[in-house]
Amino acid sequence: MAREEVNNEIDEMLIDGYEVQQGQGGDTTLPDEFNANYLKLYYGKLFPHADLYKWMSYGNDGKHPACDPSYLGRREFSYTLDNDIYVRFQSFNSAAELENSIKDKCPFKIDIGPVYSVDPSKRHAYAQSGDNVFTPVERELIFDIDISDYDDVRYCCSGADVCLNCWPLMTVAIKVIDTALRVDFGFKHILWAFSGRRGVHCWVCDAKARKLSNEGRAAIAEYFRVYKGNENSYKKVSLTGHALHPFLARSYTDVLKEFFETKLLSSQNLLSSEERFEKILEMIPDQSVTSELRGKWQESRRSSSVKEDINVVRWEQLKQLLQSGKYKAQRLHRCVEEIVFSFTYPRLDMEVSKHMNHLLKAPFCVHPKTGRVCVPIDPNHCEEFDPTTVPTLSQLLEELNREGLTTDVEGEWNKTSLRSAIRLFRFLFLQPLLEACKKEIESSYNAKLKQSKDLLSW
Repeated sequence: MAREEVNNEIDEMLIDGYEVQQGQGGDTTLPDEFNANYLKLYYGKLFPHADLYKWMSYGNDGKHPACDPSYLGRREFSYTLDNDIYVRFQSFNSAAELENSIKDKCPFKIDIGPVYSVDPSKRHAYAQSGDNVFTPVERELIFDIDISDYDDVRYCCSGADVCLNCWPLMTVAIKVIDTALRVDFGFKHILWAFSGRRGVHCWVCDAKARKLSNEGRAAIAEYFRVYKGNENSYKKVSLTGHALHPFLARSYTDVLKEFFETKLLSSQNLLSSEERFEKILEMIPDQSVTSELRGKWQESRRSSSVKEDINVVRWEQLKQLLQSGKYKAQRLHRCVEEIVFSFTYPRLDMEVSKHMNHLLKAPFCVHPKTGRVCVPIDPNHCEEFDPTTVPTLSQLLEELNREGLTTDVEGEWNKTSLRSAIRLFRFLFLQPLLEACKKEIESSYNAKLKQSKDLLSW
Protein backbone atom coordinates (compact mmCIF):
# COMPACT_ATOMS: atom_id res chain seq x y z
CA MET A 1 0.00 0.00 0.00
CA ALA A 2 1.38 3.40 -0.93
CA ARG A 3 2.11 6.06 1.64
CA GLU A 4 -0.82 8.18 0.41
CA GLU A 5 -3.20 5.32 1.11
CA VAL A 6 -1.79 4.91 4.63
CA ASN A 7 -2.29 8.63 5.22
CA ASN A 8 -5.88 8.33 4.09
CA GLU A 9 -6.47 5.33 6.33
CA ILE A 10 -5.03 7.14 9.34
CA ASP A 11 -7.04 10.27 8.55
CA GLU A 12 -10.24 8.22 8.46
CA MET A 13 -9.48 6.94 11.97
CA LEU A 14 -9.19 10.39 13.54
CA ILE A 15 -12.00 11.40 15.85
CA ASP A 16 -13.58 14.84 15.67
CA GLY A 17 -11.77 17.58 17.53
CA TYR A 18 -8.20 16.34 16.97
CA GLU A 19 -6.00 18.58 14.91
CA VAL A 20 -3.85 16.81 12.34
CA GLN A 21 -0.65 18.58 11.42
CA GLN A 22 1.10 18.20 8.10
CA GLY A 23 4.82 17.58 8.21
CA GLN A 24 7.34 17.80 5.42
CA GLY A 25 6.21 16.11 2.26
CA GLY A 26 2.59 16.22 3.41
CA ASP A 27 2.98 13.40 5.96
CA THR A 28 0.36 13.20 8.68
CA THR A 29 1.66 14.07 12.15
CA LEU A 30 -0.49 12.58 14.89
CA PRO A 31 -1.12 14.37 18.18
CA ASP A 32 0.65 12.94 21.23
CA GLU A 33 -2.46 12.42 23.33
CA PHE A 34 -4.15 9.02 23.40
CA ASN A 35 -6.76 8.67 20.68
CA ALA A 36 -9.13 5.73 20.95
CA ASN A 37 -9.58 5.58 17.19
CA TYR A 38 -5.86 4.96 16.68
CA LEU A 39 -6.44 1.61 18.36
CA LYS A 40 -8.24 0.33 15.28
CA LEU A 41 -5.09 0.71 13.22
CA TYR A 42 -2.89 -0.57 16.04
CA TYR A 43 -4.93 -3.75 16.53
CA GLY A 44 -5.33 -4.14 12.78
CA LYS A 45 -1.70 -3.67 11.76
CA LEU A 46 0.67 -3.99 14.72
CA PHE A 47 -0.73 -6.01 17.63
CA PRO A 48 0.83 -9.54 17.79
CA HIS A 49 -2.43 -11.53 17.85
CA ALA A 50 -0.80 -14.80 16.79
CA ASP A 51 1.83 -14.62 19.51
CA LEU A 52 -0.81 -13.95 22.18
CA TYR A 53 -2.79 -16.98 20.96
CA LYS A 54 0.26 -19.23 20.98
CA TRP A 55 1.18 -18.13 24.49
CA MET A 56 -2.31 -18.61 25.93
CA SER A 57 -2.63 -22.03 24.24
CA TYR A 58 0.54 -23.46 25.85
CA GLY A 59 0.96 -25.97 23.03
CA ASN A 60 -2.73 -26.92 22.94
CA ASP A 61 -3.04 -25.83 19.32
CA GLY A 62 -4.59 -29.02 17.96
CA LYS A 63 -1.44 -30.25 16.24
CA HIS A 64 -0.92 -33.19 18.59
CA PRO A 65 -3.42 -35.91 19.57
CA ALA A 66 -2.74 -35.20 23.26
CA CYS A 67 -3.75 -31.52 23.00
CA ASP A 68 -6.65 -30.29 25.09
CA PRO A 69 -9.03 -28.72 22.51
CA SER A 70 -10.98 -26.92 25.25
CA TYR A 71 -7.94 -25.28 26.86
CA LEU A 72 -8.04 -21.82 25.25
CA GLY A 73 -11.84 -21.77 25.40
CA ARG A 74 -11.71 -22.00 29.18
CA ARG A 75 -9.43 -18.97 29.58
CA GLU A 76 -10.98 -15.67 30.68
CA PHE A 77 -10.25 -12.51 28.75
CA SER A 78 -11.59 -9.20 30.02
CA TYR A 79 -11.96 -5.97 28.05
CA THR A 80 -12.08 -2.41 29.26
CA LEU A 81 -13.87 -0.35 26.62
CA ASP A 82 -14.37 3.40 26.24
CA ASN A 83 -16.06 5.14 29.19
CA ASP A 84 -14.77 2.45 31.57
CA ILE A 85 -17.16 -0.22 30.32
CA TYR A 86 -15.95 -3.61 31.59
CA VAL A 87 -16.66 -6.78 29.66
CA ARG A 88 -15.57 -9.83 31.64
CA PHE A 89 -15.55 -13.58 31.04
CA GLN A 90 -14.83 -13.41 27.32
CA SER A 91 -13.59 -16.70 25.84
CA PHE A 92 -12.36 -17.80 22.43
CA ASN A 93 -11.90 -21.17 20.79
CA SER A 94 -9.41 -20.25 18.10
CA ALA A 95 -6.78 -17.75 17.06
CA ALA A 96 -9.19 -16.26 14.53
CA GLU A 97 -11.92 -15.75 17.15
CA LEU A 98 -9.49 -14.01 19.49
CA GLU A 99 -8.09 -11.74 16.78
CA ASN A 100 -11.48 -10.84 15.30
CA SER A 101 -12.88 -9.97 18.71
CA ILE A 102 -9.97 -7.68 19.57
CA LYS A 103 -10.16 -5.95 16.20
CA ASP A 104 -13.91 -5.52 16.50
CA LYS A 105 -14.07 -4.28 20.10
CA CYS A 106 -10.76 -2.28 20.09
CA PRO A 107 -10.47 -2.52 23.89
CA PHE A 108 -8.63 0.19 25.81
CA LYS A 109 -7.23 -2.62 27.92
CA ILE A 110 -7.10 -6.40 27.69
CA ASP A 111 -6.84 -8.29 30.96
CA ILE A 112 -6.06 -11.98 31.20
CA GLY A 113 -7.63 -14.16 33.88
CA PRO A 114 -7.38 -17.83 34.81
CA VAL A 115 -8.27 -20.99 32.95
CA TYR A 116 -11.55 -22.21 34.43
CA SER A 117 -12.99 -25.68 34.73
CA VAL A 118 -15.59 -24.75 32.10
CA ASP A 119 -16.06 -22.08 29.44
CA PRO A 120 -16.38 -18.81 31.45
CA SER A 121 -18.82 -17.33 28.93
CA LYS A 122 -21.24 -20.17 29.79
CA ARG A 123 -20.78 -19.95 33.56
CA HIS A 124 -24.45 -19.06 34.18
CA ALA A 125 -25.65 -22.27 32.57
CA TYR A 126 -23.44 -24.30 34.89
CA ALA A 127 -24.56 -22.25 37.90
CA GLN A 128 -28.19 -23.14 37.17
CA SER A 129 -27.31 -26.83 37.26
CA GLY A 130 -26.69 -26.52 40.99
CA ASP A 131 -23.18 -27.96 40.79
CA ASN A 132 -20.29 -25.71 41.76
CA VAL A 133 -18.24 -26.59 38.69
CA PHE A 134 -17.20 -23.09 37.61
CA THR A 135 -13.87 -22.61 39.35
CA PRO A 136 -10.34 -21.51 38.33
CA VAL A 137 -8.06 -24.49 37.75
CA GLU A 138 -4.95 -22.95 36.24
CA ARG A 139 -3.27 -19.56 36.17
CA GLU A 140 0.21 -18.14 35.78
CA LEU A 141 1.90 -17.10 39.02
CA ILE A 142 1.82 -13.32 38.73
CA PHE A 143 3.43 -10.35 40.46
CA ASP A 144 2.47 -6.68 40.24
CA ILE A 145 4.87 -3.95 41.39
CA ASP A 146 3.97 -0.23 41.20
CA ILE A 147 6.38 2.67 41.65
CA SER A 148 3.67 4.58 43.55
CA ASP A 149 4.16 2.14 46.45
CA TYR A 150 7.64 3.63 46.89
CA ASP A 151 6.43 7.19 47.44
CA ASP A 152 7.83 7.31 50.97
CA VAL A 153 11.39 6.64 49.74
CA ARG A 154 11.52 8.76 46.58
CA TYR A 155 11.50 12.55 46.36
CA CYS A 156 11.75 13.12 42.62
CA CYS A 157 8.20 11.96 41.77
CA SER A 158 5.01 10.77 43.40
CA GLY A 159 1.93 8.80 42.45
CA ALA A 160 1.97 7.48 38.90
CA ASP A 161 4.78 9.83 37.82
CA VAL A 162 8.13 8.22 37.13
CA CYS A 163 11.55 9.42 35.97
CA LEU A 164 15.00 7.96 35.45
CA ASN A 165 15.96 8.76 39.06
CA CYS A 166 13.28 6.55 40.61
CA TRP A 167 12.66 3.97 37.87
CA PRO A 168 15.80 1.99 38.94
CA LEU A 169 13.74 0.89 41.95
CA MET A 170 11.78 -1.22 39.43
CA THR A 171 15.05 -2.54 38.02
CA VAL A 172 16.07 -3.67 41.49
CA ALA A 173 12.71 -5.38 41.96
CA ILE A 174 13.11 -7.30 38.70
CA LYS A 175 16.64 -8.44 39.58
CA VAL A 176 15.72 -9.60 43.09
CA ILE A 177 12.46 -11.38 42.22
CA ASP A 178 13.64 -12.89 38.93
CA THR A 179 16.78 -14.38 40.49
CA ALA A 180 14.82 -15.91 43.36
CA LEU A 181 12.17 -17.37 41.05
CA ARG A 182 14.85 -19.05 38.95
CA VAL A 183 17.41 -20.01 41.60
CA ASP A 184 15.24 -20.73 44.65
CA PHE A 185 12.14 -22.14 42.94
CA GLY A 186 13.55 -23.48 39.68
CA PHE A 187 11.17 -21.64 37.35
CA LYS A 188 12.41 -21.02 33.80
CA HIS A 189 9.67 -19.38 31.75
CA ILE A 190 9.24 -15.90 33.20
CA LEU A 191 7.91 -12.86 31.38
CA TRP A 192 8.50 -9.33 32.70
CA ALA A 193 6.51 -6.49 31.17
CA PHE A 194 6.25 -2.73 31.59
CA SER A 195 2.76 -1.80 32.73
CA GLY A 196 2.73 1.20 30.38
CA ARG A 197 2.87 3.82 33.10
CA ARG A 198 4.17 3.23 36.62
CA GLY A 199 5.27 -0.34 37.19
CA VAL A 200 6.09 -3.85 36.07
CA HIS A 201 4.25 -7.13 35.83
CA CYS A 202 5.71 -10.62 36.13
CA TRP A 203 4.20 -13.79 34.62
CA VAL A 204 5.66 -17.15 35.73
CA CYS A 205 4.48 -19.58 33.08
CA ASP A 206 6.06 -22.95 33.93
CA ALA A 207 3.48 -25.75 34.17
CA LYS A 208 4.21 -26.25 37.87
CA ALA A 209 3.61 -22.53 38.47
CA ARG A 210 0.35 -22.46 36.51
CA LYS A 211 -1.02 -25.41 38.48
CA LEU A 212 -0.24 -24.01 41.93
CA SER A 213 -3.11 -23.86 44.41
CA ASN A 214 -3.98 -20.59 46.12
CA GLU A 215 -2.16 -21.92 49.19
CA GLY A 216 0.97 -22.56 47.12
CA ARG A 217 0.81 -19.11 45.59
CA ALA A 218 0.38 -17.52 49.02
CA ALA A 219 3.41 -19.44 50.30
CA ILE A 220 5.60 -18.12 47.48
CA ALA A 221 4.29 -14.59 47.96
CA GLU A 222 5.07 -14.79 51.69
CA TYR A 223 8.59 -15.98 50.83
CA PHE A 224 9.15 -12.57 49.28
CA ARG A 225 7.44 -10.62 52.05
CA VAL A 226 9.90 -8.39 53.87
CA TYR A 227 8.42 -4.91 53.60
CA LYS A 228 5.77 -4.75 56.33
CA GLY A 229 5.58 -1.05 57.02
CA ASN A 230 3.03 1.61 56.31
CA GLU A 231 3.13 5.37 56.04
CA ASN A 232 2.66 5.74 59.80
CA SER A 233 5.34 3.31 60.97
CA TYR A 234 8.96 4.33 61.39
CA LYS A 235 10.41 0.85 61.08
CA LYS A 236 9.35 -0.53 57.71
CA VAL A 237 11.36 -3.77 57.84
CA SER A 238 12.20 -6.19 60.61
CA LEU A 239 15.04 -8.60 59.88
CA THR A 240 14.86 -11.28 62.55
CA GLY A 241 17.16 -14.19 63.35
CA HIS A 242 20.87 -14.53 63.97
CA ALA A 243 21.65 -14.21 60.25
CA LEU A 244 19.81 -13.16 57.12
CA HIS A 245 17.95 -15.85 55.19
CA PRO A 246 20.16 -16.93 52.23
CA PHE A 247 17.74 -15.34 49.75
CA LEU A 248 17.81 -12.01 51.61
CA ALA A 249 21.57 -12.18 52.10
CA ARG A 250 22.07 -12.76 48.36
CA SER A 251 19.69 -9.93 47.47
CA TYR A 252 21.44 -7.57 49.87
CA THR A 253 24.96 -8.45 48.74
CA ASP A 254 24.35 -8.75 45.01
CA VAL A 255 21.81 -5.97 44.41
CA LEU A 256 20.41 -3.85 47.24
CA LYS A 257 23.53 -2.60 49.05
CA GLU A 258 25.35 -1.38 45.95
CA PHE A 259 22.24 0.22 44.48
CA PHE A 260 21.44 2.05 47.70
CA GLU A 261 24.97 3.35 48.26
CA THR A 262 25.98 4.21 44.70
CA LYS A 263 22.69 5.43 43.23
CA LEU A 264 19.68 5.91 45.49
CA LEU A 265 21.45 7.86 48.26
CA SER A 266 22.53 10.58 45.85
CA SER A 267 19.73 10.49 43.28
CA GLN A 268 17.09 10.97 45.99
CA ASN A 269 19.29 13.03 48.38
CA LEU A 270 18.20 10.79 51.24
CA LEU A 271 20.40 12.46 53.88
CA SER A 272 20.76 15.95 52.46
CA SER A 273 18.34 17.76 54.76
CA GLU A 274 17.17 17.49 58.35
CA GLU A 275 13.66 16.51 57.28
CA ARG A 276 15.03 13.61 55.25
CA PHE A 277 17.73 12.35 57.59
CA GLU A 278 15.27 12.36 60.49
CA LYS A 279 13.23 9.72 58.63
CA ILE A 280 16.29 7.46 58.68
CA LEU A 281 17.24 8.27 62.27
CA GLU A 282 13.74 7.22 63.33
CA MET A 283 14.58 3.69 62.15
CA ILE A 284 17.36 3.39 64.75
CA PRO A 285 15.97 2.22 68.13
CA ASP A 286 18.64 3.87 70.29
CA GLN A 287 18.44 7.52 71.31
CA SER A 288 22.14 7.81 72.14
CA VAL A 289 23.04 6.78 68.59
CA THR A 290 20.52 9.09 66.96
CA SER A 291 21.59 12.01 69.16
CA GLU A 292 25.24 11.50 68.25
CA LEU A 293 24.49 11.31 64.51
CA ARG A 294 22.08 14.24 64.65
CA GLY A 295 24.75 16.36 66.35
CA LYS A 296 27.34 15.50 63.67
CA TRP A 297 24.97 16.16 60.80
CA GLN A 298 23.65 19.45 62.15
CA GLU A 299 27.26 20.59 62.67
CA SER A 300 28.27 19.55 59.13
CA ARG A 301 25.30 21.47 57.79
CA ARG A 302 26.76 24.66 59.22
CA SER A 303 30.19 23.86 57.79
CA SER A 304 30.95 24.64 54.14
CA SER A 305 34.23 22.69 54.06
CA VAL A 306 32.70 19.34 53.02
CA LYS A 307 33.21 18.88 49.29
CA GLU A 308 32.08 15.26 49.06
CA ASP A 309 28.49 14.24 48.51
CA ILE A 310 26.88 14.93 51.87
CA ASN A 311 24.59 11.92 51.48
CA VAL A 312 27.54 9.54 51.12
CA VAL A 313 29.49 11.17 53.95
CA ARG A 314 26.58 10.91 56.38
CA TRP A 315 25.82 7.33 55.38
CA GLU A 316 29.41 6.29 56.07
CA GLN A 317 29.22 7.97 59.46
CA LEU A 318 26.00 6.11 60.25
CA LYS A 319 27.48 2.76 59.19
CA GLN A 320 30.68 3.31 61.13
CA LEU A 321 28.79 4.12 64.31
CA LEU A 322 26.21 1.33 64.09
CA GLN A 323 28.67 -1.36 63.07
CA SER A 324 31.37 -0.44 65.53
CA GLY A 325 32.22 -2.66 68.47
CA LYS A 326 30.61 -0.11 70.76
CA TYR A 327 27.11 -1.18 69.69
CA LYS A 328 27.68 -4.73 68.44
CA ALA A 329 26.37 -6.29 71.61
CA GLN A 330 23.09 -4.46 71.11
CA ARG A 331 22.85 -5.83 67.55
CA LEU A 332 22.32 -2.33 66.18
CA HIS A 333 24.56 -3.25 63.26
CA ARG A 334 21.46 -4.93 61.75
CA CYS A 335 19.89 -1.46 61.44
CA VAL A 336 22.10 -0.72 58.43
CA GLU A 337 20.62 -3.68 56.55
CA GLU A 338 17.10 -2.78 57.67
CA ILE A 339 17.47 0.77 56.35
CA VAL A 340 18.73 -0.50 52.98
CA PHE A 341 15.88 -3.02 52.74
CA SER A 342 13.33 -0.37 53.70
CA PHE A 343 14.39 1.85 50.83
CA THR A 344 15.16 -0.67 48.10
CA TYR A 345 13.46 -4.05 48.60
CA PRO A 346 10.61 -4.92 46.15
CA ARG A 347 7.14 -3.95 47.31
CA LEU A 348 4.70 -6.49 45.92
CA ASP A 349 0.94 -6.30 45.70
CA MET A 350 0.59 -9.50 47.71
CA GLU A 351 -3.09 -10.17 46.99
CA VAL A 352 -2.49 -10.27 43.23
CA SER A 353 0.00 -13.11 43.67
CA LYS A 354 -1.94 -15.10 46.27
CA HIS A 355 -5.14 -15.79 44.39
CA MET A 356 -5.71 -17.55 41.09
CA ASN A 357 -8.65 -15.43 39.97
CA HIS A 358 -6.87 -12.07 39.65
CA LEU A 359 -6.78 -10.34 36.28
CA LEU A 360 -3.59 -8.85 34.86
CA LYS A 361 -3.08 -6.60 31.86
CA ALA A 362 -1.90 -8.38 28.72
CA PRO A 363 1.44 -7.37 27.20
CA PHE A 364 1.26 -5.13 24.13
CA CYS A 365 -1.82 -3.27 25.36
CA VAL A 366 -1.62 0.52 25.10
CA HIS A 367 -1.93 2.47 28.33
CA PRO A 368 -4.69 5.06 27.83
CA LYS A 369 -3.09 7.61 30.20
CA THR A 370 0.36 7.62 28.59
CA GLY A 371 -0.27 6.07 25.17
CA ARG A 372 2.73 3.80 25.79
CA VAL A 373 2.73 0.13 24.83
CA CYS A 374 3.11 -2.48 27.57
CA VAL A 375 6.31 -3.99 26.23
CA PRO A 376 8.34 -6.93 27.59
CA ILE A 377 11.51 -6.30 29.60
CA ASP A 378 14.60 -8.49 29.34
CA PRO A 379 15.49 -9.31 32.98
CA ASN A 380 19.10 -9.93 31.96
CA HIS A 381 19.40 -6.35 30.76
CA CYS A 382 16.68 -4.64 32.78
CA GLU A 383 19.03 -1.84 33.86
CA GLU A 384 19.03 -0.69 30.21
CA PHE A 385 15.24 -0.33 30.07
CA ASP A 386 14.04 3.25 29.83
CA PRO A 387 10.28 3.75 30.38
CA THR A 388 10.44 7.24 28.89
CA THR A 389 11.45 5.91 25.46
CA VAL A 390 8.87 3.12 25.20
CA PRO A 391 6.98 3.60 21.92
CA THR A 392 3.64 5.39 22.07
CA LEU A 393 0.59 4.68 19.96
CA SER A 394 0.90 7.90 17.96
CA GLN A 395 4.63 7.30 17.43
CA LEU A 396 4.01 3.82 16.05
CA LEU A 397 1.34 5.01 13.65
CA GLU A 398 3.61 7.81 12.43
CA GLU A 399 6.31 5.20 11.78
CA LEU A 400 3.77 3.04 9.98
CA ASN A 401 2.77 6.03 7.93
CA ARG A 402 6.35 6.88 6.97
CA GLU A 403 7.16 3.35 5.87
CA GLY A 404 3.90 2.64 4.09
CA LEU A 405 2.11 -0.70 4.46
CA THR A 406 4.04 -3.60 2.96
CA THR A 407 3.66 -7.32 2.34
CA ASP A 408 6.44 -8.09 4.83
CA VAL A 409 5.84 -11.65 6.09
CA GLU A 410 7.06 -10.60 9.53
CA GLY A 411 4.25 -8.11 9.83
CA GLU A 412 3.94 -4.34 9.77
CA TRP A 413 5.41 -4.10 13.28
CA ASN A 414 8.77 -5.15 11.84
CA LYS A 415 9.12 -1.68 10.32
CA THR A 416 8.38 0.19 13.57
CA SER A 417 10.02 0.66 16.98
CA LEU A 418 7.80 -2.18 18.25
CA ARG A 419 10.11 -4.60 16.44
CA SER A 420 12.58 -5.19 19.27
CA ALA A 421 9.79 -5.72 21.82
CA ILE A 422 7.98 -8.35 19.75
CA ARG A 423 11.20 -10.13 18.86
CA LEU A 424 12.18 -10.19 22.54
CA PHE A 425 8.78 -11.65 23.46
CA ARG A 426 8.92 -14.19 20.67
CA PHE A 427 12.47 -15.47 20.88
CA LEU A 428 13.50 -14.93 24.49
CA PHE A 429 10.22 -15.99 26.10
CA LEU A 430 7.63 -17.61 23.82
CA GLN A 431 9.80 -19.95 21.75
CA PRO A 432 11.50 -21.68 24.72
CA LEU A 433 8.14 -21.85 26.52
CA LEU A 434 6.38 -23.58 23.63
CA GLU A 435 9.23 -26.03 23.20
CA ALA A 436 8.89 -27.00 26.85
CA CYS A 437 5.09 -27.28 26.52
CA LYS A 438 5.35 -29.59 23.53
CA LYS A 439 7.81 -31.81 25.37
CA GLU A 440 5.43 -32.01 28.33
CA ILE A 441 2.48 -32.87 26.08
CA GLU A 442 4.53 -35.50 24.22
CA SER A 443 5.85 -37.00 27.45
CA SER A 444 2.35 -37.20 28.94
CA TYR A 445 1.01 -38.77 25.75
CA ASN A 446 3.76 -41.40 25.61
CA ALA A 447 3.22 -42.24 29.28
CA LYS A 448 -0.48 -42.84 28.66
CA LEU A 449 0.26 -44.98 25.61
CA LYS A 450 2.69 -47.08 27.61
CA GLN A 451 0.15 -47.47 30.39
CA SER A 452 -2.48 -48.64 27.89
CA LYS A 453 -0.08 -51.14 26.35
CA ASP A 454 0.86 -52.45 29.75
CA LEU A 455 -2.80 -52.95 30.65
CA LEU A 456 -3.51 -54.73 27.37
CA SER A 457 -0.49 -57.02 27.73
CA TRP A 458 -1.53 -57.89 31.27
